[in-house]
Order: sequence, then C-alpha cells, then structure tokens
Amino acid sequence: MKCTMGSRWTASVAFAVLFAVAGIAVGAKTEKDADLITALPGQPPVKFKQYSGYVTVNEKHGRALFYWLTEAAHSPEEKPLVLWLNGGPGCSSVAYGASEEVGPFRINKTGSSLYLNKHAWNKAANLLFLESPAGVGYSYTNTTSDLKTFGDKKTAEDALNFLKNWFLRFPEYQNRDFYLSGESYAGHYVPQLAKKIFDYNKAASRPVINLKGFIVGNAVTDNYYDSIGTVTYWWTHSIISDKTYHDILKYCNFSAETSSSSCDDTVNYAMQEEFGSIDQYSIYTPSCTTPANKSATVKTTRFRNSLLRHRVAGYDPCSENYAETYYNRPDVQKALHANVTRIPYAWTACSDELIRNWKDSDDTMIPIYKELMAAGLRLWIFSGDTDSVVPVTATRFSISHMNLKTKTPWYPWYSSGQVGGWTEVYKNLTFVTVRGAGHEVPMFQPRRAFVMFKSFLEGKEMPKS
Repeated sequence: MKCTMGSRWTASVAFAVLFAVAGIAVGAKTEKDADLITALPGQPPVKFKQYSGYVTVNEKHGRALFYWLTEAAHSPEEKPLVLWLNGGPGCSSVAYGASEEVGPFRINKTGSSLYLNKHAWNKAANLLFLESPAGVGYSYTNTTSDLKTFGDKKTAEDALNFLKNWFLRFPEYQNRDFYLSGESYAGHYVPQLAKKIFDYNKAASRPVINLKGFIVGNAVTDNYYDSIGTVTYWWTHSIISDKTYHDILKYCNFSAETSSSSCDDTVNYAMQEEFGSIDQYSIYTPSCTTPANKSATVKTTRFRNSLLRHRVAGYDPCSENYAETYYNRPDVQKALHANVTRIPYAWTACSDELIRNWKDSDDTMIPIYKELMAAGLRLWIFSGDTDSVVPVTATRFSISHMNLKTKTPWYPWYSSGQVGGWTEVYKNLTFVTVRGAGHEVPMFQPRRAFVMFKSFLEGKEMPKS
C-alpha cells in the first residue's frame, strides 16, 4: 500500500502513543542505555560493548541480581548468547568466570588495572555473567531473612525471573541461540535452570527463551557417585593412604542423609594429615602462599556429610585476592553501576553466610539430564583432570550410571598439535576431559578450553588431529 502524508502522520502518532504507554519517552535514556559501560578503570581499549547493572527478580522482597554482559568481540549480532554461572554455592561469576576464566579481562596482581585474556570466550559468543543468588557479590536483597533461606529451588526460580526480565531490556537477544555454562556447584545451577527454562517454554503462549543446550565443567552431579569417585581419585593419585581409603569406604555410607562421626573423623584425618599443603583444586601446581582474604576461608557448607562439605566449596587461588581488591574500589563500582544501594558489607568472591545456610540441594541431576537429552538439547560435561575436589572420576561414575549408548567411542583430542584431553560422545551428551587442567579449566588451560567451547557451540566433536 502506498504511504500518504496523512498515513505517515497517523503512524507517527501511533508510535508516540506506543512509547508513552510503555513509559519510554522519545529520546529518553532506556535501562539498557543506562547500563552501558564506557570503560572500566585500568581497562585496555576494546571495540566490543559492555553492559552491567541490576535486574529485579522479586519486587516484594527487593531482590535484585547483578549482571555483566560482554558482547562478542566481532559481529556480536551474529553470535549466540551464553550465560555463565559459578557455583559455591554462593560464589561470584564476576570473581571467577569473568575475571579468572572465560571473560575478556584479567586483573593484575595489585588490583590496579586489567589486561586482555587472549582466549576469552567472547571471541565466539556474547557472554552474560550473573552473580546469583542474591547475597553473592553485588547482588542483594532488601529482606535479610532471604540470606538464610536460599537453596537450589529459589536460586533457579530467581535465575529464570532474571532472564525473563533481562530479555525485555535486551530484546535483540530474545530469539538468539542461547546456552548455559558454568562449573562446580553450577553442576546444580545449570541443569536446574535449563529445566526451568524448558518447562517455561512448554507452558508459554508468548516469545520463549531459545535455549539450545548447556556446557558445565567439574560439575557436582550426583551425591553418591560423586562421593565414590572423589575418594577413588584421592587414592589413585596417591593423596591418601591405603588404610584411609579403605576406612572411608568402610565407615562412610554415601547414600545416607547424614554421615557418621567415624566417617567425618576419617575424612577429616585424610584432609588434615595426609593431603598436605596442596591446592586441592589443582593438585600438581603450587598453592597460593599469600595470606587469604576472608572469603578464602569458605571451605565448608551444610551438606549431608563431611566429604560433601569439603567437596563443593569455591576455588581459591591467589587471583581471588586481586578480584577482591579491584571490585571493592569505588571507581570500579561506579563504572559497573554496581553497589548503588550501598550494600552494608564488602564485595567478596564467595558469601560465607549463603554457604553456611544453604537449605535445599538435590541429591542428583541425572533425571534432569535424561529429560533434557530426550528433548534434544545439546549437553556437554567437561572435566579438568588435576582437580581433586570434583574430580574426573566423580563425573565418569555419574555419567556411567546414566546408561547411555555410545555414539563415538573414547579417543584423544588435540589442540596445537598436542593431546588436549580425551572425549566420548553419546546421543545429545558429550564428555570431554581437559589434560592438565584443575577445577577452573579455562584458567589452567585457556587455549584447550577455548577449542572445546568452539566445538560445543558449533555442535562438532572434538578435533581428532
């Protein structure tokens, strides 16, 4: 139909009314505009855009989650969106994922400036880091009792609410291919959020979240099989004695809801007397000798036995200290649009209070894996093979009890002419080990982790040569 002057005027009025109804004045600054980061203190120049700020997930309680989006370095409009979650429970995706692992920047030792990560995952995708649940990092709640009632269920619900509201702020990502990623206790967060999104999409009569799959590393998966696999790793890697190994198997009932004092005593003896001063998250690299910050003492959480309590806590390298210095700087917080409500505590990499008071934790993720695999989602699990906290043996025991049919048998994969690790492919599930990597795989083996990430996004098997 040919447009006349009158119809153009009518259309203009209609659009003006539409914006007014939406509460957006023509030329006014939108929430997205307000979240744009011009530059972070000490940041090297980059061409990609960054956004950060708060998204309310519960109006009644005043819960708001902090996010940081780093768009893809090249052609962001053509790249998928990937959400990264760290675990703990109660540890920050800004501290770990963004600043030590897959984000575009690393923090120098004095916490005064940033430098580029050569193998940042935003070379292949738009990265969205989320500090979750409220009480982690800059994320907050106006209802203090919330901090004592968080668990798996509420965390997943808030994360889904975050995504629904975030996509309203960034509608250009609404139909983009979307993936979840994370590590450690995000072995719970990621599948549980994927399940929430899957159910939300099934019930929706509106635009849905275009979830394609997830990738998660050194992931807490199944309490029983993870526990058996962890003790096996300790013994086969000469960390504990034959006697202690057999005593743990004798005294610890990994299928029980609570542990016995004999089990606790034996595990504590192993960790205090036999482990030595090693970095349990990377057993072959030097441990940090710098005095740790308060959050570095976060090594326990309220789970059903002593073994689990030590196994799920967040990683604690010296670089955590640099993050705590940098993200507590007022100029950094201003640039990030963070701490706008003046949280009455310092930013920390992990929240002691959340870990101590964690309420519900599912025993196993295996049923969720099976449901999502049957639905055709792309699922990958990777494992750094020098981590004794959530070790490769734990993951292999859990996968072996999913009773999957092998599609491509076990083989070595390559990066830069060297074996990068090993892999086995099943229908809708791929398992990848990363050789020489600890708990934070992209920190210890950034090039190999990036090769893996690109293969995941492209839906390809790991390179055979």
